[in-house]
Amino acid sequence: MSREVTIGIDLGTSNSCVASVLEDRPRVLANAYGEPTTASVVAFGQDGSIAVGNQAKARVILDPTHTVSSAKRLIGRYYFSEEVKKAKAVHSYEIVSGDSNSVRIQIREETFSLPEISAFVLKEMKSIAEANLNVALTRAVITVPAFFNDNQRQATKDAGRIAGLEVLRILNEPTAAALAYGYGRDLRQKVAVYDLGGGTFDVSVLEIGEEVFEVLATCGDTYLGGDDFDDRLIDVLAELVQKQHGINVRTDPFALEKLKAAAEQAKIELSSRDPAQIKIPGLARIDDEPIGIEYELTREQFSQLTRDLIFRTFKVCDEALQEAGLTVRDLDGVILVGGPTRLPSIRGAVKEYFQREPEVDINPDEVVALGAAIHANSLVTTADQSCLLDVTPLSLRLGIAGGMTETIIHRNSPIPIDHTRIFTTAQDDQAAVSVRIYQGESREADGNTALGEFQFSGYQPGPRGQVQIEVQFAISTEGIVKVSARDPKTGAGHSATVSMSSGLSEQEIQEILAQARARDVVSPDRRASAPQPEPSPAEVDDTSEYLKLPPIDAEAPADAAEASAPPANSICGQMPEDLALPEGAETRTADNREDGPAPEFDATVDIGDLCDEFLSEAETELAGSDEAILGGAEPDDVLLDRELKK
Repeated sequence: MSREVTIGIDLGTSNSCVASVLEDRPRVLANAYGEPTTASVVAFGQDGSIAVGNQAKARVILDPTHTVSSAKRLIGRYYFSEEVKKAKAVHSYEIVSGDSNSVRIQIREETFSLPEISAFVLKEMKSIAEANLNVALTRAVITVPAFFNDNQRQATKDAGRIAGLEVLRILNEPTAAALAYGYGRDLRQKVAVYDLGGGTFDVSVLEIGEEVFEVLATCGDTYLGGDDFDDRLIDVLAELVQKQHGINVRTDPFALEKLKAAAEQAKIELSSRDPAQIKIPGLARIDDEPIGIEYELTREQFSQLTRDLIFRTFKVCDEALQEAGLTVRDLDGVILVGGPTRLPSIRGAVKEYFQREPEVDINPDEVVALGAAIHANSLVTTADQSCLLDVTPLSLRLGIAGGMTETIIHRNSPIPIDHTRIFTTAQDDQAAVSVRIYQGESREADGNTALGEFQFSGYQPGPRGQVQIEVQFAISTEGIVKVSARDPKTGAGHSATVSMSSGLSEQEIQEILAQARARDVVSPDRRASAPQPEPSPAEVDDTSEYLKLPPIDAEAPADAAEASAPPANSICGQMPEDLALPEGAETRTADNREDGPAPEFDATVDIGDLCDEFLSEAETELAGSDEAILGGAEPDDVLLDRELKK
């Protein structure tokens, strides 16, 4: 190929997807089994081998303590954070504390950082692309949830570097989806991107004008996603087993993985048929006798179980519309992103809230990777003139006395942006000035995410109040924060050291890179054969052809009648009536969850049979067979959150 080839990677919580622009058209690159998405799972063998993707996912049931999934939910977080506490309660692999309260995964005698785990997945996606394109690849755009903070963005960028990639840009997932939606169509629209993924929920409001994509506002909830929907059903099934057999299967990691598999598969089945039959004949054993479970789940039952989760997404939509200064009547389209948006209950509720049919002919699993590929291509070629104008999702705050903070840069400010503050010394001959930086919307420091403590030195000490240091706080187009300092009199720069950060140091990254070169990552998910022929212009009329899905069951979404439009002065959309919570009711939170990515199966087969088949495949795989894999990869439906209150 004459021009430089770049790729776009959607690094998902449960599944990842890679795409590239070929002959001026974006195209998803399938793995060795022809699947457009690959499981974001890493399994560590007893012999030191590392498997990534669908082969790794086949090990979840029989070796859960050495198989890591949902790493995206932990990346860039502190060990003491609530999300990490919840993850420790629901995952079988060991989560431990690292330097500066960072999160590490303990696998036998080795300890891995979260960027390292994610790097295994990114390297796999890179290898899949290279096998498809028959060319070495080094440059990529990687997407993240719009509401990721600086720690999470920087950690994702570190993961890309560890995977051998030059990360051209960290791109927000909703922005990537809008780019794929509007690419080459010469649109002039205001659209909302409703992105319910495996680990997070984001909504962004954008204005598209020809090839300019301007984000007006973005809001999100990093504790809400597809896993939460699975968790509700897992609770129901676990309670049923407790009632019928008197045992708590939540304490059995093997039985719990079977419940996760059945719950996810039932959710997927409900997107196309009603009801879903759940049958797990060999769930556990009592006195060496196998016990099983059978349960019929209807769409109405599942909607009732998860209605407060859907309600939470619309509270975020309210915020985004208010920040953008728009009403639902001002929107020209609604784009759905993420596997859970295939659920009829979600599609129907979205239609009622936004007062319009969402764009259902866009593949929610592939659209983000396609947008990332389009943007990656635009960064290395002059032919593509598309322009992205994004915003910072969280306010940048400065720590002040009394455990409080003040805002430096407000959320939803256009990026790149910078702000300068003058600091002075508080003591005579003070050798250094320390500044604590946070991201979030709380006045109290504890209510925000600490990005780090910056200490400035190297200036000429003097009497207090007479030494001035000019500190610049900047947020790049990737949403990554940079802090620098200079002497306003001389213009000389001052050195800055960072402590209290959850990220990797340069020395740690170099050590990981050295270790990575010695590792053998095993995966059959890479395409070993020659690349598939690219579609010709005659076969594909425009970009939208790459995004189309077979239509969802025609009976699926429409149990909600068209509600009346909101008043002209209403900012937010119409809340679906069946989602309204009783007065004074509390939204359920995720304090007690047993979740994780469930194995994925062909939705046309009975769940119980599939669990048996899955176990058989997993046993074969663990015995050393390279042929053992799971069935077709399904949407990125994974996340956590629970506590089903009875």
